[in-house]
Amino acid sequence: MSAPMPSRSFLSSAWLVAWHDLRLNLRQKETLLWTFLMPALFFWFIGTVTSGFGGADAGPSIALRSGADAGFIEGELAARLTDGGATVVYPDDDPEGTAFEDYRRRIELPEHLTERVLSGESVALTFRRREAGLGASLDAFTVRRATYGVLADLITLAATGAEINAASMQALRTQERALKVEVSTAGNLERVPSGFQQAVPGTMVMFTLVVLLTSGASILIGERKSGALLRLAAAPIPRGSVVLGKWFGNLMLGGIQVSFAVLLGTFAFGVQWGPEPLALAAVLAAYAGMIAAIAILLGNLARSEGQAVGLAVVAGNVLGALGGCWWPIEVTPKAMQSLAMFLPTGWTMDALHRLMAFGQPAVSVVPHVAGMTLATLLCGWLAAKTFRFA
Repeated sequence: MSAPMPSRSFLSSAWLVAWHDLRLNLRQKETLLWTFLMPALFFWFIGTVTSGFGGADAGPSIALRSGADAGFIEGELAARLTDGGATVVYPDDDPEGTAFEDYRRRIELPEHLTERVLSGESVALTFRRREAGLGASLDAFTVRRATYGVLADLITLAATGAEINAASMQALRTQERALKVEVSTAGNLERVPSGFQQAVPGTMVMFTLVVLLTSGASILIGERKSGALLRLAAAPIPRGSVVLGKWFGNLMLGGIQVSFAVLLGTFAFGVQWGPEPLALAAVLAAYAGMIAAIAILLGNLARSEGQAVGLAVVAGNVLGALGGCWWPIEVTPKAMQSLAMFLPTGWTMDALHRLMAFGQPAVSVVPHVAGMTLATLLCGWLAAKTFRFA
C-alpha cells in the first residue's frame, strides 16, 4: 500500500498551480506571439501613423527658404518665429542634407523680398504643413503672428520717419513694451496624448486583456476536458488553492506582458510614463489582477476553447475601441467619455492619461485602483463559486 501524498499549505499549493500555468503559457507559441511580437509591431505601426495627430506635434521646426536677395526682412521674420516658440531651420545649411520638401512645416519667401516690400508692392509668403488637425491651426497662428509683427514694425518706423533697415527693425523688436500681457494656465495644462504616448499604453491595455482572457480561459477549459483538473482534485490541494493559483498564474503572465511593454515603450519609442512610477505600477497591477479574475470566470462559463477565444477577441476589440485604447477618449463626444468610465479599459486608460499626460498626482488614480480591486474581488468570488473540476 503506497504512502499518502504529503499535504501542502494553502499558499504553497496555490503557488504550485500558478507556476505550472505560467510555464505552460510560456511554452505556447501563440502566447509568445501575442505577448511580445504583436504588441511591439502595433506599438510601432499605430504610433507612427498617429504621430501627426492632435496638438502635441505643433511647434518645433519650421523650414525657411527664401529667394535671391531676400534682405533683412527674412531675418526679422525668423526672429519673430523664434520668439513665438518655433525653431527656424535653413535646409541649405542642414548638415544632414534634408531637402526642403521633406520638412513637415515649410515657409517659402519670394525673391527680393525686402526691396519689394519697401517699395510698397504686395508680397505673399507661402506656408505649408504636411498634416491637418489642431497642430496645423496653431502653426498657422504662429506664422501669422510673426508676419503681422514684422508688418507692424515696418508701419511704425515709416510713421515715425525713421530709416528702415536691419538695425532699426531689431531695435524696435527688442525694445521694452509699454503694455505687457502676462499669460498663465488656470490649473494643469491637459494635452491630449498622441503618437507613441497614446499608442503604447493603449495597445498594452488591449493586448493584456486579449492575452489574459484567451490563455487563462483556454488552459482552464483544456485541463477540464483532458481530466487534469480531476486528477488535481484527487491530490491533497484545497479547492481554493486551485482557484487562487489559476488567478496568480494569469497575474504573473500579465505582469510579464506589462513589464515588457513599459520597457520597450521607454527605450525603443521614448514613451514618458510620468513622475509617479508607484501609482503607475498600482494601476497596471490592479488592471492585470482584474482581467486575471475575469479570465477564470470566462473559463468556467465558456463551453469550449473556441468559444472562449472568440469571446476574448471580441471583448478585446470592443472594449479597446470604447475604452480609449485605439484613440484618446478625450477627443470623442462626452457620451462616449461617460461610457468609457463603465469599462475596465476606460478606467485604466483614464488613470494612465492622468499620470502620463495631465500631470495629476498619485491620489487622482486612487478611485481607479480601488474600483478595479473591488471588481477583482467580485470576479474572483464569482470565479470561485462557479469553478468546477469536471
